[in-house]
Amino acid sequence: MATTNDLKNGMVLNIDGQLWAVTEFQHVKPGKGGAFVRTTLKNVLSGKVVDRTFNAGTKVETATVDKRNMTYLYREGNDFVFMDGDTYDQIYVPGETVGSGADYLLDNTEAVVAVHEGTPLYVELPVTMELVVQHTDPGLQGDRSTGGTKPATLETGAQINVPLFVNTGDRLKVDTRDGRYLGRAN
Repeated sequence: MATTNDLKNGMVLNIDGQLWAVTEFQHVKPGKGGAFVRTTLKNVLSGKVVDRTFNAGTKVETATVDKRNMTYLYREGNDFVFMDGDTYDQIYVPGETVGSGADYLLDNTEAVVAVHEGTPLYVELPVTMELVVQHTDPGLQGDRSTGGTKPATLETGAQINVPLFVNTGDRLKVDTRDGRYLGRAN
């Protein structure tokens, strides 16, 4: 248990049996009346975001979330298998939990897996990944003046839009949060 005065960004609360991560909080002390804490909470499992106000000093139940650096090993059915580098324990993470990050997972990728009471909650990939273009059509000579883009398939099977000068076999930097092309990798 903690009070609303102890809230920090990233802290996970157990409210009505659901886990909510604090994304923003603000202590407000109006001219008259009692102080309160205005928070923005994100549901850890569904991703739903809500605003919630607590009276200052109200007790809230905190949840212990264990964030561990793990290595992605392989895919088994719909599950992704990660291994803890310290204990060599393997954990099966459902595909729904990995979400869109699955489009950028290569074998031996380091990721942060958050676990609560043995249940994987979410997977944080590195913000940028270097991936090889598996296939893209060549850019046409007249298209370059507009700064256009074309679709490319990466080695993980993900489809992203890339500039016209990118060729099959190029190594690219990709933002794993939204699939944006960030540039060529060295």
